[in-house]
Amino acid sequence: MVHNDENSTSRKINNISEYLSLNAEKHPEKPALLYPRKVTYRELERKVNQLCFGLENSGIEAGTKTLVMVPAGIDFFVLIFALFRIGAIPVMIDPGMGIVKMVSVLEELEPEAFVGIPKAHLMRLAYNSVFAKVKTNIITGAAGFGRTRCLIKLGKDTNMKYAASLIDPDELAAIFFTSGSTGPSKGVIYTSGMLMNQIEITKTQFNISSDEIDLCTFPLLGLFAVCHGNSSVLADMDMMHPASLHPEKLIRNIREFNCTQMFGSPMVLNKLADYCLRKGLKLNSLRNIISAGAPVHRDILESFRKLISNDADIHTPYGATEALPVTDITASELQNIYSVRPENENGVCIGYPVEPLKVNIIGITDKPVESYDTAKLMLPEEIGEIVVNGPWVTPGYFKNSEASLLSRIRDNEKNETWHRMGDLGKIDTNGILWFYGRKTHRVITLQGTLFTIPCEAVFNRHPDVSRSALVGIRMDESGFIRPVICIQLKSGFHPTEKIKKELYDLGSSFPITKGISDILFIKDFPVDPRHNAKILREKLALWAEKRIK
Repeated sequence: MVHNDENSTSRKINNISEYLSLNAEKHPEKPALLYPRKVTYRELERKVNQLCFGLENSGIEAGTKTLVMVPAGIDFFVLIFALFRIGAIPVMIDPGMGIVKMVSVLEELEPEAFVGIPKAHLMRLAYNSVFAKVKTNIITGAAGFGRTRCLIKLGKDTNMKYAASLIDPDELAAIFFTSGSTGPSKGVIYTSGMLMNQIEITKTQFNISSDEIDLCTFPLLGLFAVCHGNSSVLADMDMMHPASLHPEKLIRNIREFNCTQMFGSPMVLNKLADYCLRKGLKLNSLRNIISAGAPVHRDILESFRKLISNDADIHTPYGATEALPVTDITASELQNIYSVRPENENGVCIGYPVEPLKVNIIGITDKPVESYDTAKLMLPEEIGEIVVNGPWVTPGYFKNSEASLLSRIRDNEKNETWHRMGDLGKIDTNGILWFYGRKTHRVITLQGTLFTIPCEAVFNRHPDVSRSALVGIRMDESGFIRPVICIQLKSGFHPTEKIKKELYDLGSSFPITKGISDILFIKDFPVDPRHNAKILREKLALWAEKRIK
């Protein structure tokens, strides 16, 4: 991997932490982090080197699977860069999935080292057998307990540089667990080459210069911002529970530091837009906004565009933990596309494939696909499962052969592997990808198969509807599913027979929703903890089943 920058000579990058070293050499006094306190690249590089020696003395070495349960902050970034520099394998898991799911995941993982906040260590003590192979326990804060070491006391007071571990591009570099919001949580294998390709493609695809001031609302992208040589403002919010954010705090971050770019889930953008429009505020310093994690609807884009300057734009890339980004498109491009067709009734437009990634559509099946030459390739405009192949696509899942078998398709002729995204979509005649929903969320009825995105778009036309969700419930042993549309009304509106009839008439007027006769109202949808945008449809289906029967 070669890092190219207009202000520096090319240097071969072998370890992700070397991006930090390179930036510290180029501009040592430039802030790497601006908030919650200023940390220059020189200081961050020094802290990382010092912690490397301390972690090594504690028994963490190349290849050590290290579970990290530390919130985004200065300690987090120092720790992650230090683990990469040593060649240890950081393991990131979303605590929002809940204790029971976490424990189940950790039993398979068998971590060898654990770095966490005091609350996380209480979980370790409560489920001691799960952590049986952990040899090194490190705790944040000023005081430890038991046989734990304190993170702040590990940094060796030295100006020596720790030599970065040499890592093969195909070697395991990290494990990032999915949130489990659309199925069981899985440990996604990140190789060294995959990470470095992501760093490079995000910089070029999203036109990120070396002088951005980034508002970080998601830790992994904050890590990328440092690798890009930017200054990062760690958003004044709980990044693990973004729904609890106070928009005025993020707006203060943006305005105080004149942030030029930010990443935010659709929920984050929606909250900021709602607050700013009510208060008459603008966010003129932003020029580059990236939103992902769930479909970004047109009303959110239109609202947020009112806050930014005319030369700024919003990218809405599509991807997943297993492959990010897969496609990209901007709000201005979407505006042109949606101006000639109804929004989402033909799927959500998620853009053009990001080169050199390859994207195809195959026939829908819940079974493994043994080889690529046996897969049914769909024609343009035909709906199927999205499959991808490229340099930043995961090679599989950690210690989960069943999930890897279901998600991988081997192309023996070209000696490459395709990853099944588990999402449904189509590629139109212009080469643009359209998203139709998760494969596991499709509803197979006696009349045919219903897809979540286009069906929900019909009911979302009603002026009183905030959002809708299609779920299926099994009523008998026939194998077919009964479709149910769940409706969340806008604030201030309440379910009435009149609204219900209007929704029924609306659904009956479209061929794709004509067979949906069950309509339920719910105050608020259950959503994923990471982005607070993905609807937990399995949970919603159980709720609906109790009310239909």
